[in-house]
Amino acid sequence: MTKLFGTNGVRGVVNQDMNSELALNLGKAIGTYYAKKKERPFIAIGTDARISNHMLKSACISGLLSVGCNVEDLGILPTPTLQYAVKEKNYDAGVIITASHNPPQFNGIKVVDGDGTELAKEQEEEIEDIYFSKNFRIVSWDKVGQLSSWDGAIELYINGILSKVDVESIRSANLHVVLDCGNGAGGVVAPELLRRLGCKLTTINCELDGLFRGRPSEPIPENLGELMKKVKEVNADLGVAQDGDADRAIFIDENGNYVFGDQSLTMVARYIVREKGGGTVVTPVSTSSALEDVVTREGGKVVYTKVGSPIVARVMKKLGAVFGGEENGGLIFPEHQYCRDSAMTIAKVLEILSKEGKRLSEIIQELPRYELVKLKTACPNEKKEEVLEKIKDIAKNENARKIDETDGVKIYTDDGWVLVRPSGTEPIFRIFAESKERKRAEELASRYKSYVERFATGTS
Repeated sequence: MTKLFGTNGVRGVVNQDMNSELALNLGKAIGTYYAKKKERPFIAIGTDARISNHMLKSACISGLLSVGCNVEDLGILPTPTLQYAVKEKNYDAGVIITASHNPPQFNGIKVVDGDGTELAKEQEEEIEDIYFSKNFRIVSWDKVGQLSSWDGAIELYINGILSKVDVESIRSANLHVVLDCGNGAGGVVAPELLRRLGCKLTTINCELDGLFRGRPSEPIPENLGELMKKVKEVNADLGVAQDGDADRAIFIDENGNYVFGDQSLTMVARYIVREKGGGTVVTPVSTSSALEDVVTREGGKVVYTKVGSPIVARVMKKLGAVFGGEENGGLIFPEHQYCRDSAMTIAKVLEILSKEGKRLSEIIQELPRYELVKLKTACPNEKKEEVLEKIKDIAKNENARKIDETDGVKIYTDDGWVLVRPSGTEPIFRIFAESKERKRAEELASRYKSYVERFATGTS
């Protein structure tokens, strides 16, 4: 298990565990890693809108330059914009200073490989080894790297999205969109994209504000009350909310109702698989069965992975999948790039609405409905393996229809499933349960939560 990188880069509270010294040495470690592949790596760097972004970016740049990397500063931009620029401009790697949806006191450092994908765990572990051993590359005074800047990444990215959707169809639909960027980095891309797509636009929280004074950055129902109200108030066709680094998008239908991420994932999957005449869709084991229902019906198939968008993206690339994503609003479009991308998601959803000529609520109502319950409970890290083994024994004794060990233990019953999964970053277990009936999903989730608590504490 890695000691520095979590499921989405390195994160922590600023000037506590995420400080300038860490950023400096991590920059040295990243640069040393890429210098093993190329004498003078060319690294792109950017940030989200947090107030600590310049401090951490400057320290990380200094580390990269000191080991002989050339660095190009792309400014404030969404994570997927930096990823797209890395891929399209053939940088050797990219670094984004962001803590995504975390509160404003947090910040983080995420590394992007030369193909625009997030690093594999093995690559992160190699960078960690360099970081902790302090076995940094040393170059002479005349070999230190040079710093430049480029302000064209946003234009490159928007044009890339426009080339992958039916712009004329979207423009002819004259859709009214309420956009809530959550004061995050999406504010430098999404409003302009929607204008170019011919949408009537009402904006909320689209000004950059590293303190997230408009709303908390995570686009969950309790944080989007203003957006839901505004959609109804201005009679818009839909609303959309982004998280802090704008790699995830959550939608609000024309009635002001929150559209859960598994619903938007399923809606887009149905459209793409139908359009392609089949194909593979990749998603984590935590995703609703609704996705497999519609993909199978349209002649495609679903492949399940461990939780984590980098894992999903790499499996998609390996299998040549037509689509993939997570149930949190993080959708991946392989023809565009292999990463979660909220702006591409927004454009594709607008294309679906324009092509199908239906309201968002009507399309959502066509999808299979399941009730999904999510719980979590504490468990010491050293007890996790033991707890998992005991959960498997319980499942076998209860005559589970199927047991899947892709990530934790997923137990299929005749009327639903429950996933018991240890967190990779916290001393907790997450329990997901799904069924057609809410009461049954709640019963499954609470029962397995009690099993985990009993085994974690050693009580009978």
